Amino acid sequence: METPLAKVFRLRDLAIEEDFIEEVVRLHGFENIPETPARGAQRALPSPEGARPQTRLARLLAARDFQEVITYSFVPEAWEHSLAGEAKPIALLNPIASQMNVMRSSLAGSLIDCLKQNLNRKQERVRVFEISRCFRRQAERIDQPLRLGLLAYGPAAPMQWGTVARRVDFFDLKGEVEALVWPRRLSTEATTHPALHPGRSARLVLDGQAIGWLGELHPQWLREFDLPGAPMLAEIDLGPLLAQPEVAVTPPSKFPPVRRDLALVLDENVPAEALLGALRQLRPAVVTEISLFDVYRGQGLSSGKKSLAILVLMQDTQKTLTDLDVDAIIEEMLAVAAKQFHAKLRTQD
Repeated sequence: METPLAKVFRLRDLAIEEDFIEEVVRLHGFENIPETPARGAQRALPSPEGARPQTRLARLLAARDFQEVITYSFVPEAWEHSLAGEAKPIALLNPIASQMNVMRSSLAGSLIDCLKQNLNRKQERVRVFEISRCFRRQAERIDQPLRLGLLAYGPAAPMQWGTVARRVDFFDLKGEVEALVWPRRLSTEATTHPALHPGRSARLVLDGQAIGWLGELHPQWLREFDLPGAPMLAEIDLGPLLAQPEVAVTPPSKFPPVRRDLALVLDENVPAEALLGALRQLRPAVVTEISLFDVYRGQGLSSGKKSLAILVLMQDTQKTLTDLDVDAIIEEMLAVAAKQFHAKLRTQD
């Protein structure tokens, strides 16, 4: 039996063997083809130890009072120039709307537009996130990294009688990102970004690798979007967030911890993160924590100086630390601080 082929005006759709097979099946009738149930063993796919599912990250953000949004990957070209610093964004041949004519390389514009729509509907507190691909031109190909975007605006916490109302700030959003990477330690470096306030922005660094940026929206774009207040924004590569360290069980020490507080005076322009990073890189196994708990500027200090109060917590799993053990560790830390940052104890100032 001969089966007629597609009409001439449909031949333009016939390019490969499968196209011809589809036409024959269509004319023969799909209902005339017998059903053949799929057969095979059913088993759960293994999940790698070193990665966590994307859905778990989304649930964690939802538990931390963020709402997930899904926005278009098509954005106005002006957003790419102003918010992402893209001189040649990826243009669409047939955009769904004239103003949405390029592919986004950043989630910032979409999140700000989402904020704008919520403010127009009288929402005073907005905390949203989006997990989506961005599109960047890389030499002869187009890179499509999966990224996480965060935006927080308005009061830092819902209204209640037990707390004083205040607006969300840089450190609130930084704390949210730190919760996502825990137990790994997140560090920040001063940086500039076209979407962010030049004095209130930072590069996010995890395990020595830059993974994104965080900061307050630039005043220029605050006026452009006609926003009553500045939102906090962050954008992070999803790959490092989904990676997680292998579980290592460490029995708790039976011996008492020892705490020492160091007040170090150094130049105002030295980042606290740089000093902490140098001390953490040095620290012996018995040092369990090094953290900043106070910054002092003012009376008693020379002009252009600041005092950083640093907590050093030590605990051995094999013995009780003696004063000699502790003093040796502290002296080594002071030597590193003095050599790299010209820092000295405040009592010596």
